[in-house]
Amino acid sequence: MSSSASSARGSVNEAGGAAPDPYLPGAGTNAFRVERYELDLDYRVASNRLSGRAVLHGVTCVPASAIVLDLAGLRATKVLLDGRKPLRFSQRAGQLVVAAQNPFEARQPFTLEVRYEGNPRPRRGLWGEVGWEELTDGVLVAGQPNGAPSWFPCNDHLGDKASYRFTVTTDANYRVVCNGVLQSHTARSSRETWVYEQADPMPAYLATVQIGRYALLELDSGRHGTPVPQTVAVSHALADRARAGLALQPAMMRTFSSCFGPYPFPGYVVVVTEDELEIPLEAQAMSILGPNHLGLDWESQRLIAHELSHQWFGNALTAASWQDIWLHEGFACYAEWIWSEEAGVMAVADRARAAWRRLAAEEQDILVGDPGPGRMFDDRVYKRGALAVHAVRMAVGDLAFFAVLQDWTASHRHGSVTTQDFIMAVSRATAVDAESLLHPWLYEEPLPPLPAS
Repeated sequence: MSSSASSARGSVNEAGGAAPDPYLPGAGTNAFRVERYELDLDYRVASNRLSGRAVLHGVTCVPASAIVLDLAGLRATKVLLDGRKPLRFSQRAGQLVVAAQNPFEARQPFTLEVRYEGNPRPRRGLWGEVGWEELTDGVLVAGQPNGAPSWFPCNDHLGDKASYRFTVTTDANYRVVCNGVLQSHTARSSRETWVYEQADPMPAYLATVQIGRYALLELDSGRHGTPVPQTVAVSHALADRARAGLALQPAMMRTFSSCFGPYPFPGYVVVVTEDELEIPLEAQAMSILGPNHLGLDWESQRLIAHELSHQWFGNALTAASWQDIWLHEGFACYAEWIWSEEAGVMAVADRARAAWRRLAAEEQDILVGDPGPGRMFDDRVYKRGALAVHAVRMAVGDLAFFAVLQDWTASHRHGSVTTQDFIMAVSRATAVDAESLLHPWLYEEPLPPLPAS
């Protein structure tokens, strides 16, 4: 199946457009885009009670009679559309439908204010539980792929990137960590308010709020030749473990900046929860680790490298459709191999050979470039996707390979990308027929031969 043949049309929704991602047919729309979210949240830790006010600044893409947002498990109590009451609003099946007094024309700006409340909880689906999750003492938000509506009304579509302002008020003695740059922190009686500005455009699934009894540590990045501020939000009890486990992260940052181009955000924050986590998590300009991910062994260190590399592949550059998730995970897995060689653990060629042998022993029944929603996080998407990247490197040589990657991240920075975009980028920059090279890796089930050096 080719990449063009595998694209699908979503069903028409009430806003007048199509739900554009066949992997998440009930999420998001291309009938409008949101240019900015302003979220004002009040959260009570003990009762898990959230009261929110979301102001969305958007523009329609097609004529529409309603604005349809994703909001799950929380109740909208008041809605204003361009400062006025709408014709009506209703909630059903994880969506908030706001009917306009007068139909929208295409390319018409609008402002939508939603007040809402409830006890947020994760959403259950094919990928387990995602979204707003209570910790033993605090909150973790893991939005990938459709968890964002568990805590704010949004257009939960991968390709709809917006700027954000987060204003979060919660109990005293808790630190709130959100995407972006901290603007202010004020304390009043038993409540504290944290304000963050995320200027770089971001899809809803990468937006996050982390709440815990955290202090901030700064990692020593200057001596590793990278000016990127790197901080760790961690409890005092885990501070020493975090500093030791993340000691090599500044060197990872230097290596990836050299290979992939400049780090794409103003800073990078790692949140270390007190609860152990099954897997690390990624958000824009942020990663979330459990204390069980702070070891000095290769398994822990590769995960730290993997999440860092997602800032280039997944955050600054985001796949336009979940079908192309290999553009996130295959590249991040390959970044692990690059760090493995840089750290003197194992050469990239040996990592590739070991991955190929494991894949050869498994079922050959997946299309990495279109794995289907139930298998988009299958480990074969990661490993075979990394081998596809390695195949490009072997075909074009190191000099051209890293030049392509740096041009790829620079030319599409803060944008949405497709597999076809990457194929064209390789073909334009080299003499290689990238379509013929990558098609067997991405759109054929049998495993191709190991790329020759």
